[in-house]
Amino acid sequence: MKHLHLWLRKPSVVIFFIGALVLLLGMVILPFAFATTYDSDPSTEPVPEKKKPAVEVFNKAAYDARMEAIANYASNTPTTTERLWPVQAAYPNAGALLPNKRIIAYYGNFYSKNMGVLGEYPEDVMLAKLKEEQRRWEAADPATPTVPAINYIAITAQENPGKEGKYLLRMPDTEIDKALEIAKKVNGIVILDIQIGFSTLEHELPMLEKYLAMPNVHLGLDPEFHMIGEESPGHVIGSYDARDINYAAEYLANLVREHNLPPKVIIVHRFTQRMVTNAALIKPLPEVQIVMDMDGWGPPAKKINTYKQFIYPEPVQFTGFKIFYKNDLKPPSTRLLTPEDLLELTPQPLFIQYQ
Repeated sequence: MKHLHLWLRKPSVVIFFIGALVLLLGMVILPFAFATTYDSDPSTEPVPEKKKPAVEVFNKAAYDARMEAIANYASNTPTTTERLWPVQAAYPNAGALLPNKRIIAYYGNFYSKNMGVLGEYPEDVMLAKLKEEQRRWEAADPATPTVPAINYIAITAQENPGKEGKYLLRMPDTEIDKALEIAKKVNGIVILDIQIGFSTLEHELPMLEKYLAMPNVHLGLDPEFHMIGEESPGHVIGSYDARDINYAAEYLANLVREHNLPPKVIIVHRFTQRMVTNAALIKPLPEVQIVMDMDGWGPPAKKINTYKQFIYPEPVQFTGFKIFYKNDLKPPSTRLLTPEDLLELTPQPLFIQYQ
């Protein structure tokens, strides 16, 4: 111990001893430090809290104000208690198209040049015309953005009974897929119109379910070609009752709930009283918005009168108006109705269909 005491009294030896001690401690402690930093079990580390997506809050006051605006009553028209519009119906779920947007639809079938613009023009020409109609409407009503729609006739009524005796022809999936692809190019929606002859909605809707379960696909019902007597399509005008339309609405509502979809739209075409019976019993749902569309053709005065006779007096929820590029110009007509003309209507239509 004596020699050790003398040895430690030398400064160089003390420095060397301290350095060795520090090195030894570093070799023991540092591995633990690195293990704590890099080799810890990820499952024990705190997981950063994910930000929850913002929930769209439905503004009832804004909705009511918008519905009052499109009712379009002038200051000298009937008092509130005498007005038929706006309709007291179920508020829609968040994400609904109406009433804050206007649907501008091009109608037809790709197999036929005579059923509407979808089959009459090449795709690029047709889409350019559709965009031009959108621009015209947005210029006439800047407060209402437009949504383009490919309004495809997925089931066409036939004069012949066919194999099933239902007087209809269902389009193949390839044609409906084509409608979806075209709509995608303009960031639009698809409306599948059905003319079901002697069939039923209970039979036909399930065959279109894979499409109706898509968020951008909606439904059009054509009472003219739903036959309830013995005459085949094209010889007499058919009809839907409120219970048929309510069935379709509930069918779509179930799809909306099951697949967590935004609300669907049902377009119901009408130009006579008998085409839709018991209209007062039609029930819009939070998941399904219903548009009653004036589907008649002729001179401007005749069309507006049809709207006032069969659309205005039996309010359901929203209204539409159809323009025929050719039939509306048959004599004695000399012009087509313009967006400015239709914005004068009570209520203002939020669905415009061009054939």
